[in-house]
Amino acid sequence: MQFVAAEHQHRRLNPLTGQWVLVCPHRMLRPWSGQQEKAQENDLPDFDPTNPLCPGVERPNGIITPKYRSTYVFDNDFPALVEQVPTPPSSDDPLFQVAPARGTCRVMCFHPKSNLTLPTMSAKEIQVVIDEWIQQFNELSAKYAWVQIFENKGSAMGCSNPHPHCQIWACSFLPTEPQLKQERLRAYYGTHERPMLADYVDRELQKKERIVIENPDWLVVVPYWAAWPFETLLISRNNNKRINDLTLRQRENLAVTIKELTTKYDNLFQCSFPYSMGWHGAPTGPEHAHASSAHWTLHAMYYPPLLRSATVRKFMVGFELLAMVQRDLTPEQAAQRLREINGKCHYLHKDKLSGE
Repeated sequence: MQFVAAEHQHRRLNPLTGQWVLVCPHRMLRPWSGQQEKAQENDLPDFDPTNPLCPGVERPNGIITPKYRSTYVFDNDFPALVEQVPTPPSSDDPLFQVAPARGTCRVMCFHPKSNLTLPTMSAKEIQVVIDEWIQQFNELSAKYAWVQIFENKGSAMGCSNPHPHCQIWACSFLPTEPQLKQERLRAYYGTHERPMLADYVDRELQKKERIVIENPDWLVVVPYWAAWPFETLLISRNNNKRINDLTLRQRENLAVTIKELTTKYDNLFQCSFPYSMGWHGAPTGPEHAHASSAHWTLHAMYYPPLLRSATVRKFMVGFELLAMVQRDLTPEQAAQRLREINGKCHYLHKDKLSGE
């Protein structure tokens, strides 16, 4: 019997983390009788007087959100990390290790209107978001070892407020995922004298099996090692190391790329497509300021949970939690579906939607 990746189970290595992913494409043939999610629709008004992220509305701590007109950033009212905290006592016991953790957490509103999301905002409005990401990064990276910009979109990914926003957590330490990447990227560079993701971009451009969006500055692929059904990796093609390296042209193209990708997501199942996304680049802060970042390449990950439709999602439970990550749809199949979906016009503008 000849191996066919789209039919036969196999494992794939994620070179960024050193972890393996189990791919079982034959499971897509099974009947589905599991949990049905409520379709993610964005039927909100422009302004909700009960939503604390809307301009002029009082937040739970009594602070009035100002009447902002573009982006708005504030310190999280209920942060996971704060700066002023006692240092835990050291431990010599290898089974009970503890270390200090300091930082700051911010919330960033993308737009004053509650009924907008990135795919329904204009590219110019998204560029304003990118510019604010960079401004926040510039400030926080001077002090902190890691600045994590991330967006949770939709209740399926734990978003408790539907207003368009993201979070920015700055840490005094290097978190687990970036630490794993730091080690793997550095080891690859030491062996090949090339950034891993730069080589990966070249390979994907040659194979053209998993490309979703391609332009001179950015490449979007469903990575070979993808865990989530329609996971994508957005990679800089200009050897950028951190988000504040981006030129004006690169920021403009990034805005267009984000709008096209998120529009494709929404158009795939004609719903407000949930996901968690975030940026990874070279570590920052005084500890890493003078260290080489040659092994890094700026990239963003999109992790959407939907699998079969707007109401059927992938759950990372059971075997995934206790043994290893497993997926059904192959990355190549997912990439083809996303590549063929219209990303220029949102499905809510049905009179203009074509090419489906």
